[in-house]
Parts: sequence; structure tokens; C-alpha cells
Amino acid sequence: MCCLSVMACPGDAIYMRPRSDTDPVNVELKNAYAHLKKPKVPYLKYTEECWHCGSCRQDCSNEAITVVFSPDMLCM
Repeated sequence: MCCLSVMACPGDAIYMRPRSDTDPVNVELKNAYAHLKKPKVPYLKYTEECWHCGSCRQDCSNEAITVVFSPDMLCM
């Protein structure tokens, strides 16, 4: 909704797309963006381009982004 994650992504893997009815919505944010006809949400368009650096999560002031590492990326 604010595009900070798009600007923070060093791999340009995140884009904004219109929010669909199936997207999870933070109740507090839903009211804040009620004036927008079709609010946009960050979307990881190219998953293979994600560096898993966490820049998007760190810059998201709404804590709307979580970074999930696949098992093959975890050090064991």
C-alpha cells in the first residue's frame, strides 16, 4: 500500500498489484486505506529473483511482510 518494500528490494522482485478479496487484511490498515477504491499490496512477482535479504521486511512500517526461508536455505 505504501510501496516502501518495492523501493527497498535490491533485486526488483516485488511489485504492487491490486488487493484481491482473498488477501489477508490487517483490520487497522483496512480502515486506513478505506478511501482507496482498489488499494494495492506488495507482490513477489518473481520468486526466483528474491535474495531473501529481508530488506522489504525491515522497511515495512506496517509489519505486513514476513520472509520465509525454504528448508534448503537454512543452515543445519
